[in-house]
Amino acid sequence: TYETFRDMGAAYAVGLVLIYLLVVAQFGSYLTPLIIMAPIPLTIIGVMPGHALLGAQYTATSMIGMIALAGIIVRNSILLVDFINLQVRSGMDFKQAIVNSAITRAQPIVLTGLAAMLGAFFILDDPIFNGLAISLIFGIAVSTVLTLVVIPTLYYAAYRKRLGALTRDEELSTS
Repeated sequence: TYETFRDMGAAYAVGLVLIYLLVVAQFGSYLTPLIIMAPIPLTIIGVMPGHALLGAQYTATSMIGMIALAGIIVRNSILLVDFINLQVRSGMDFKQAIVNSAITRAQPIVLTGLAAMLGAFFILDDPIFNGLAISLIFGIAVSTVLTLVVIPTLYYAAYRKRLGALTRDEELSTS
């Protein structure tokens, strides 16, 4: 019903704000959480066509799946950004850290996504949780790829001047 979707939408919005605040606290930046959360709205690219492809209605459990999906995406994005920062702090060139982090974290991110998708397949034929399963399966399929492409690209675009200059200065001082 309308009230259910309204309440779920409000819960989704509150969840996103809380995620943003937690990531601000973790990284000490207002920009980094926006980069980390960028793939969340892009999951609609997977969720909505997934429902259409399977001929399923978008239900309240579909919305619950999207809320869970937001958490999965943020966790994957945090792992990627944190690994980039760790490599830059250890002295690696910023651009190389971006590429290396995406390559290094790709396998764990893909395996986690596949495990979650596999788990969702078991509830795909359940009439109540069908929407949740569809949201998770198709949303994770799209968001996994997007996380590995969008996060490094946005992070590089946002921080290349600041962190790129930092690593160049360190190279000059050690030469």
